[in-house]
Order: sequence, then C-alpha cells, then structure tokens
Amino acid sequence: MLNDFFLPILREHPAYSSQTWFQQDGATPHTARETMALLRDLFPNKLISRFADIPWPPRSPDLTPMDFFLWGYLKSKVYETAPPTISALKENIVREVNGIPTSLLQRVARNTEARFQECVRRDGQHLDEIIFKK
Repeated sequence: MLNDFFLPILREHPAYSSQTWFQQDGATPHTARETMALLRDLFPNKLISRFADIPWPPRSPDLTPMDFFLWGYLKSKVYETAPPTISALKENIVREVNGIPTSLLQRVARNTEARFQECVRRDGQHLDEIIFKK
C-alpha cells in the first residue's frame, strides 16, 4: 500500500519536503520491520509511531487530526448522497479529500498545536470537551 498508493501521491504533493513529519498508530501492519525501515528512510527523525524514534502516544485520538477532524469531516461529505456502488464511494472519497480547502487544513494544523499544548497542560488527560475552533 505504501509503495503502490501512498508514496507516489506523497512525492508529487507540493507540500512534501524534508520537513514533512509522518504519524501513524501502532497497528501491527504499520509497524512491520520492512514498513518501519521504509518510513525511517523517508522521514528521518520525523516518524511518530510505535517502535519509532518518537513513540506514538497511547490512546491519543485528541492529538491525531485523522481522528479529531478528517474521518468525521469526510463521512459527512462523502455520505451527503448515498453512493450506490463501491466505485462511487471511492470517487466521493477522492473528490472530497482533494477538495478540502487549504484554509481548513491550516485551521486543523493550528488546532493540532493547541491540542498538544492543552494535553501537556493537563498532564496527558483526554480533551473530550475541546471542539474544533473556527
């Protein structure tokens, strides 16, 4: 999946650079030796994962934009009209991911930083009542 799908798209993205960080959870397929070796080469000292130089914080949906923002956002957009086929569902997902406004991604990034700071302030406690701010 990394070699066939993710990496070609990543390498073509204008924001990809040596400053890009990569974060993933500790699921077994994500932390296989071959996968981790590839990710370490691509993101030296910028890999957040189980068994990486920067460990994945356990139970951390508050700190993961995919959890606190992307999945809910995509679900609300992709299913506005029920896709009749798997192919239509995939097309909806690609269209909506590509259509996320840059300004919204910038807000997510600012909110992520604020979440990190608040998590540290709370000594690692969950941020259940924190909502995405405009």
